[in-house]
Amino acid sequence: MSSLDYLLEKNRHWADSIVADDAEFFSRLAKQQAPDYLWIGCSDSRVPANQVVDLAPGEVFVHRNVGNLVVHSDLNCLSVLHYAVSALRVKHVLVVGHYGCGGVRAAMEGLRLGLVDNWLRHLQDVKDRYRDCLSAIDDVNERANRLCELNVIEQVAHVCSTTTVRDAWARGQQLVVHGWAYSLENGLVTDLGISISRERDIESAHLAALEKRLR
Repeated sequence: MSSLDYLLEKNRHWADSIVADDAEFFSRLAKQQAPDYLWIGCSDSRVPANQVVDLAPGEVFVHRNVGNLVVHSDLNCLSVLHYAVSALRVKHVLVVGHYGCGGVRAAMEGLRLGLVDNWLRHLQDVKDRYRDCLSAIDDVNERANRLCELNVIEQVAHVCSTTTVRDAWARGQQLVVHGWAYSLENGLVTDLGISISRERDIESAHLAALEKRLR
């Protein structure tokens, strides 16, 4: 078995550098977490939530899965969402896809990868729903990027339709659900023009965001 001592050493250097800059950082962090944001993103190792938005540990609650999907039968995702909204009382839920996503590309091209194919079926459903728009895009990379955007917009609608979010709005809790896409090529985030803060706006905001991407 190969040793991971080098990772432990890197951890020590990291912890020492944090304390050198802020001696109370870890003692303060250990007392509580009070993030304003829940990030629902892709598992891709190139998309580190905190670093992308330049926030410190403790400032972003994170859930990640392949393809940044919000599936109504996924108790893992729903539990994270419920804890973030009901216990931590985050103010913003960020659904963040990324251009160049392998899951999006696999779903778009119908690749067979194994067990994950069953999970990516949800992404393929998005592809099938907007087949006409996607098939009109000749460039394969542009087509994958558009599917990434459409998928984020669909997942935002899924978040807003959960009982957790609807109940939060019903009790007057301040909560906004946003859709973003991150670029691996330049590190910049694109706001996909969908931010929903109340149940009655779900349909209209969803349709408005889709119209911009289906042109």
